[in-house]
Amino acid sequence: MVSPFNTRRKINTLIRNEINFAKRGKKGLIRLKINNLVDQEFIKLLYEASNAGVKIELIIRGICCLVPGIKKQSENIKVISIVDRYLEHARFMIFGNNGSPLYYLSSADWMERNLDKRIEVGCPILDKKIQQEIDLIFSFQWKGNNKARIIDCYQKNTYRAKTNVSWHSQIELYQYYKQLEDYYKNETSKSSSTSTSDN
Repeated sequence: MVSPFNTRRKINTLIRNEINFAKRGKKGLIRLKINNLVDQEFIKLLYEASNAGVKIELIIRGICCLVPGIKKQSENIKVISIVDRYLEHARFMIFGNNGSPLYYLSSADWMERNLDKRIEVGCPILDKKIQQEIDLIFSFQWKGNNKARIIDCYQKNTYRAKTNVSWHSQIELYQYYKQLEDYYKNETSKSSSTSTSDN
């Protein structure tokens, strides 16, 4: 999908697909990780999805004009914001699609300027391993209780309460990728040693 040509139309179709599933008694699910949610058309559409019974989980780092947790408007929407040591610009979308999730990466935030006035590009993610990695990133951040703020209908943006187990999502992701790096370095070293001994 490419802005300003068809990004808005494609996302609209994906959200309405979840609404239709929910209205037929099936599971509707939308998960987003973006920097800013400002676009009024999409905010109204997310409210419509919430009222239809779609479960919506949003990680919005910066500006969020949607107000979650309002009865008969956004009671099925939860939003958190994580601002921490590392500046994040990753944007992805997950649509439940009745048990066969659809994954997209995009350069565009949900703002009029990004959707209608700039060249922005998005693409589907079809590789299962990358889909799993996107799920992992979302799950790591969604359960974060360190530097994670809850965006709610009171607009106080309070930090999520810490439990007995502190989950610092950025640090946890850093450690995860560090372990992957060490693993691949080790595998590469083994491969090189085997190749040398064979020669």
